[in-house]
Amino acid sequence: MAKKVADQLIETIYEAGIKHIYAVTGDSLNEVNDAVRTHDTVKWVHVRHEEVGAYAALAEAELNGIGCCAGSSGPGHVHLINGLYDAHRSNASVLAIASTCATSEFGMSYFQETNTIKLFDDCSGYNQIATTPVQFSRMLQAALQHTVHKKEVAVLGLPGDIAAGNAAESPTTVNLLPSKGIYRPHNSELKALAELINSTEKVTIYCGIGAKGAHDEVVQLASLTKSPVGYSFRGKMAVQYDNPYEVGMTGLLGLPSAYAAMHDADLLILLGTDFPYQTFMPEKCKIVQVDVRPERIGRRAKVDVALGGNVKDTLEALLPLINEKSNDDFLKTQLKVYAKVKEHLAMAADRSGSEDTIAPEYLATVIDKLANKDAIFTVDTGMCCVWGARYLQATGEREMLGSFSHGSMANAMPMAIGAAFARPDQQVIAFCGDGGLSMMMGDLATIVQYKLPIKLVVFDNRSLGMVKLEMEVAGLPDYETDMFNPDFAAIATAMGMQSFRVNEPSKVEETLKEAFAFAGPVLISVQTDPNALAMPPKLELSQMTGFAKSMTKLILSGRVDEVWDTAKSNLKHWRDVL
Repeated sequence: MAKKVADQLIETIYEAGIKHIYAVTGDSLNEVNDAVRTHDTVKWVHVRHEEVGAYAALAEAELNGIGCCAGSSGPGHVHLINGLYDAHRSNASVLAIASTCATSEFGMSYFQETNTIKLFDDCSGYNQIATTPVQFSRMLQAALQHTVHKKEVAVLGLPGDIAAGNAAESPTTVNLLPSKGIYRPHNSELKALAELINSTEKVTIYCGIGAKGAHDEVVQLASLTKSPVGYSFRGKMAVQYDNPYEVGMTGLLGLPSAYAAMHDADLLILLGTDFPYQTFMPEKCKIVQVDVRPERIGRRAKVDVALGGNVKDTLEALLPLINEKSNDDFLKTQLKVYAKVKEHLAMAADRSGSEDTIAPEYLATVIDKLANKDAIFTVDTGMCCVWGARYLQATGEREMLGSFSHGSMANAMPMAIGAAFARPDQQVIAFCGDGGLSMMMGDLATIVQYKLPIKLVVFDNRSLGMVKLEMEVAGLPDYETDMFNPDFAAIATAMGMQSFRVNEPSKVEETLKEAFAFAGPVLISVQTDPNALAMPPKLELSQMTGFAKSMTKLILSGRVDEVWDTAKSNLKHWRDVL
């Protein structure tokens, strides 16, 4: 029998390193599904929702370098979009196969017809549709080249009749051509940067995910320049460990220590970060920014020196030019601030809460203590991000995945699926918000079907906690943020998953120990405090005023008990605020 285009697809992506296709089969995608069955190389993962598939592919790409998902014509395409937006903004190498109706039906408003070029235009870097077998073979190779080397989503439209047709030999290269190069600024630029650093007394370094793989070089630079090192959420696991100069995160989820180190510096060096919040960036110091994508430099802060380059390559060339400083007063001052901040964090985590209102800080600390040294954490957007950011500690082997740029709810459980397939020998722990898990609960069945040993910890605070806080600091009483939740543990049990429900602080540690020791998938639903707040590192007067206004409005509307509960739950924070 002649080789079909669908067979050619599977052979090519397997050679490119793709091991799984996350998808829901059906209609125009059936030929691809059958090619997976007959080749027995790439594994088809039957998710319940294509958005879950896109997030799983994103997680696999972040961990292993490339991921793949697919959606069939119409609804399957639309369901992919949220996860693909996240992957595209995260610079993840994700290939999305968008199967479509037959080419003869294009433009005829056929059943489930979707214009893939228009639909995926804003969430991909490469976006084409093949209408002949020769086109497909060439486009597939181009899509792989693009997604691997530019680290953006590549979408390839594949009509059902083309997938079923005979493959054609490509007149050009068929397979992915991997290549690694050195990318750093020109020698003259590095010399000028070294002179600036050598002549500046107070220097702070701030790292993003682009500093991953350059840990030792960052620490060496900090050692020579006596600089505190801050980092973004995405950069935490790559920068924090074995780093005596680190002062934590900044941003909405961060700590006042990193904020202070950046604002008290005379020179701020941004390494591999596209940190989104301009309001947290200093305006009175000089700023240097190094990024592998120079077009992004300067869009978050008033940058004085812009350098295009890979962080590791750049630092390797820069370090021999740096003179070691003798004065470490600035560093010592910032480390003292950080020590005080860590003391307050520990004090907050020491208070375990009470029945049905377990302190989320305590829960996160226990998870951190019990998790493996090489655990992979996935965190839902919202309050789960806060607790993960502040209480999960890096070891040099741990990974943390989340919707850090797109900010979508419901990402933790789907990303845990991709992480479990990508790294089957590592522990995977998901920090699930109750709102996020409610959105994508059907894929608990996927976890059970494939016997993935994921540990899902549900922070069940019966509210959209981050939204509640946003409203309150804006001076608005929270409205429609409360959630009526089912018994998540009972649902997991019904799905065939081991489950636990914890509502007493004294049972948290022993339950987590038992859950983490269990060989298969586990869901642990923990009743956490709905009034626990996450104070940003820098409170503006307007935020404090807004919070006071919202509390007053709640009292006037008769919700005195809620105000009192909020105050009691957050006494541990008021010291820092006042």
